[in-house]
Amino acid sequence: MPTTVTSDDRPTATALRQQEREVLSAVGCGLGDEEIAAALAVPEDTVAEHLARILAKLGLRDRAAAIVHAFDCGLVAPGQGPRPARPASRTAAVPVAGATPALRVSLLGPLRAWRDGRVLDLGHQRQQTVLAVLALGLGRPLTRRELLDDVWGLEQPAANVVPVYVYRLRKALGDGGGPAPVIEHGPRGYRLAPGAVDVDVARVEELVAGIGEAERADDPAEAVRLCSRVLELFRGEPLAGLPGPLAELERLRLTERRIAVVRRKARWQLRLGRDAEAIAELFALSAEHPLNEPSAAMLMRALQRDGRQAEALAVFERARRSLSDDLGVAPSGVLRRAHQMILRGDEAGPELGPA
Repeated sequence: MPTTVTSDDRPTATALRQQEREVLSAVGCGLGDEEIAAALAVPEDTVAEHLARILAKLGLRDRAAAIVHAFDCGLVAPGQGPRPARPASRTAAVPVAGATPALRVSLLGPLRAWRDGRVLDLGHQRQQTVLAVLALGLGRPLTRRELLDDVWGLEQPAANVVPVYVYRLRKALGDGGGPAPVIEHGPRGYRLAPGAVDVDVARVEELVAGIGEAERADDPAEAVRLCSRVLELFRGEPLAGLPGPLAELERLRLTERRIAVVRRKARWQLRLGRDAEAIAELFALSAEHPLNEPSAAMLMRALQRDGRQAEALAVFERARRSLSDDLGVAPSGVLRRAHQMILRGDEAGPELGPA
């Protein structure tokens, strides 16, 4: 996993221009170039040019390193948005009948794997983390060095344990001695065999791509349906209990992914006039993530739209207390603007702001 290195010689985000800082913040929040372009009202090519300059100025290797740097330098904090979706077609979100692999791996909760419906024993936590890193790679080969960095970080094992763990995982995931191993090893490293494993994180990315297509087609009912399918895949804290630097970052990313989808779903529920459903989901989200200001602001606006001004103001007060008690900060602009809107008695529109 690419990471930033803290040193006196490393440029920081202060070396960036204002719009470059905005792009870096959006990248760290998990937005793709298309989403950033829409948010900043600039062409998508301009976003790509900004990102290229950001990488050059900060000495970062790639987009993943930019995401980590955005968190490291404080431009992005947990609770501010999703990570980028991998390109996928909307039709890919629905598997062809009979084509679903016999082996399933779930990362959206405690790590679990099933073969033909039977739960598999994946061994101890570090071994499970090796499988999780391979599953998160979505078929991209990972070298032994990458696996060591992602699973152990700075606490590298003395022995060459990666081949041992891969051997054990092959036995645990095996299909009864079939000729093709689930975990392949080639000149570029280890990877899960393409098409051999159904990984729930990959299904999320496919469904999110479908949500985007539904939104562009102005089909709110389909967008809500696909959002519901994404949320059904989450079984608790992603990668719960797994050690290692990549697992820590992915827990954050996947949690933010879920938050973004809940808010996206609520926005379209409001568009459809399903206010009670949207408010219930936003209440639950705010209870889970009391420091997430955009979610609290969206809930306040939804309550105001429903004529529940006192409840909306109570949401603001709870958020203000949580921010003060836990972080020692005052509400940001997004909460203050929602608060002022409610005090003025302004009517919130059906979309409650940009997607």
